[in-house]
Amino acid sequence: MISVTAAQLDLWMSALLFPLARVLGLIAAAPLFNNRAFVARVRLGLGLGITFALIPTLPPSGLQVGSWPGLLALTQQMLIGIALGFSMRIIFAAIDLAGELIGLQMGLGFAMFYDPDNAAQSPVIAEFMGLLAMLVFLAINGHLMVLAVLGNSFEWWPVGADLFPAGGWLAIARWGATVFSAGLMIALPLIAALLVVNIALAVLTRAAPTLNLFAIGFPVTLIAGFVMLMLSLPFFTPMLQNLFEYGLETLARLAMA
Repeated sequence: MISVTAAQLDLWMSALLFPLARVLGLIAAAPLFNNRAFVARVRLGLGLGITFALIPTLPPSGLQVGSWPGLLALTQQMLIGIALGFSMRIIFAAIDLAGELIGLQMGLGFAMFYDPDNAAQSPVIAEFMGLLAMLVFLAINGHLMVLAVLGNSFEWWPVGADLFPAGGWLAIARWGATVFSAGLMIALPLIAALLVVNIALAVLTRAAPTLNLFAIGFPVTLIAGFVMLMLSLPFFTPMLQNLFEYGLETLARLAMA
């Protein structure tokens, strides 16, 4: 008859729950994994599968789940996973911001589309750029790189250690500035081109006051925006790839902070 002692059961629970908390924290915050198309059962199953694959490579933590230090360590693992996933999510937030800026300049700020990922309305251009960014992310195996960083984080930041130091959280705050800087840089070529179009339309209406600006301005701006968007697509993919690589490097620096 097989008998299991309370000490063995507590050891098995600590070996499972501590890494599972970090993995589920990343799944809840990281792009692609937190997509609403994945139901809770799928996310939990994915988290358990990743955790069972990581358990043989992890040293014992020496903490009891039911103790106060164990509960604190469980909360710490969840926060570390969320921080890692949030750091990668910032890149997609920057792309969404760029899409909103472009759509606003093109006159498509009112054209909204339901975004199932965020369960909210988002501009059409932002949705298009977000889908394109996700395809690029999958094409460069970004999801696998995120999981690789997650696995290495247990070596850089083992279970039972303290939370990120102040430098780690400061790195997250500084990385958040990418939402504005990268988003503006992505949208800047189209914004500049549409600014030239608007200036040309202003000069045209000044020279010919009888022209109806509202009748010709919107179609011209819309066509110019789509033409510039089509011309910039070949340069969009390498830029996204560099941005994703920089984001993964930031994840590694955050885990090693």
